[in-house]
Amino acid sequence: MPPQRHFQRSPGAAWAGAKRGALQATGFVALGAVARETIAAIATPPGRGGIGIVRASGMGLGVLLRGIVGHVPAPRQAALADFLDAEGAAIDRGIVIYFPAPQSMTGEDVVELQGHGGPVVMDRLLERACELGARIARPGEFTERAFLNDKIDLAQAEAVADLIDSASKRAARAAMRSLEGKFSARVTEIDRAVLDLRVYLEAAIDFAEEEIDFLAESDAVEKLQVIESRIEHLAVESRRGEALREGLDVVIAGPPNAGKSSLLNRLLAENRAIVTDVPGTTRDLLRADIEIEGVPMRLTDTAGLRAGGDRVETIGVERARTAIAQADLVLAVEDAMAVPPGFATDAESLFGMAPKRIRIRNKVDLTGEEPGDGGEVVRISALNGDGVDALRRVIVKIAGVAPGEGAYLARKRHLDGLRGASEHCVAARERLGEGFGDLAAEELRRVQAHLGDIVGTTTVDDLLGEIFSSFCIGK
Repeated sequence: MPPQRHFQRSPGAAWAGAKRGALQATGFVALGAVARETIAAIATPPGRGGIGIVRASGMGLGVLLRGIVGHVPAPRQAALADFLDAEGAAIDRGIVIYFPAPQSMTGEDVVELQGHGGPVVMDRLLERACELGARIARPGEFTERAFLNDKIDLAQAEAVADLIDSASKRAARAAMRSLEGKFSARVTEIDRAVLDLRVYLEAAIDFAEEEIDFLAESDAVEKLQVIESRIEHLAVESRRGEALREGLDVVIAGPPNAGKSSLLNRLLAENRAIVTDVPGTTRDLLRADIEIEGVPMRLTDTAGLRAGGDRVETIGVERARTAIAQADLVLAVEDAMAVPPGFATDAESLFGMAPKRIRIRNKVDLTGEEPGDGGEVVRISALNGDGVDALRRVIVKIAGVAPGEGAYLARKRHLDGLRGASEHCVAARERLGEGFGDLAAEELRRVQAHLGDIVGTTTVDDLLGEIFSSFCIGK
């Protein structure tokens, strides 16, 4: 086995040290300083509620516990207690749970005070915690400490916020898969394969004069191709997850009286838009949120695309053009009864500005055409709903979100990292084919850097501050 002196993974302590350095470089508190501080925050949403929670985290919460509940309760056991102020008077009565380090969410001692969810009660409990030495936590600081203490990696930390912000059941399940570490495990498996190949390439360079049977060039290229394939498969699943997380901007467009507003109402299962046989009824953009097969979408109904009309309609048409240009997907509706059918040349050109488009022939109940997905066109009747279920399936398919539970709730930076890793894999294969093993090894190092950025093992810039500051206080 060739020596691995250049590429051995750091053990947990060294890895934590690397993260401490990264966070110091970005203005985050170093782990040693974190250990000397206690933070506290209201962990439940603002407002009135049946239950409210004040959470605290730090090393050594004995003073805080004795000051608020009079004793240190048994670990991980819910106990009924009076929450006391500085004079010993009860602020509230509720449940206290104590999680000693390291078996806690943050890896430090953690306390949760579960009381009645009135704003005054919660504020008084938080104020009391601060009197006993805590400070109010920054947004995301609890999750930040979990990351610092190796309880979770960066992708898992982001999944915490994504789970909270999930706009559909499917998005929540995808976020949970990432939080459980399934996405990170895939990244780590790829990283390990890259590492193994780097070791062989470096050994071949360092011991070129030795009679040692290292990987043949063809074997190395084959292994690189396997790595590229694994990165691409993960990227495909991640792109599906991005659609689940961000949602899709879907614009309904077409000529006047094509049935755009009727289609909006049909998809929403309610009469949101005004529908008449008067051309130009829709003058402005009408937006509505919807979920199709677990994918959140924002539908936008637009003014009919035509020349002429009064000043108000002209403004509406311009807004429609802008919406089309910015859409993720355009539902291009045409009137099956129109002679000739389809759109004017300028409208066809306009639809070409959209990344993706579905051509829809509406009013097939009047023409006798068979409703459904015809490949290049989907035939529907927005009036009676024929073919609309087929349209829903096509929308999800074209959006790139396949049925099933395989997606991870990825972010744009994850996709950027996978894209960068793939590009350097290709470059490594090319360098290897040219006989430059040292350059190929350098490209593989860059592959690992991109993968490390995703899970937080090599992130050393202001990205960490940006990620955790987007969390709510108490997380």
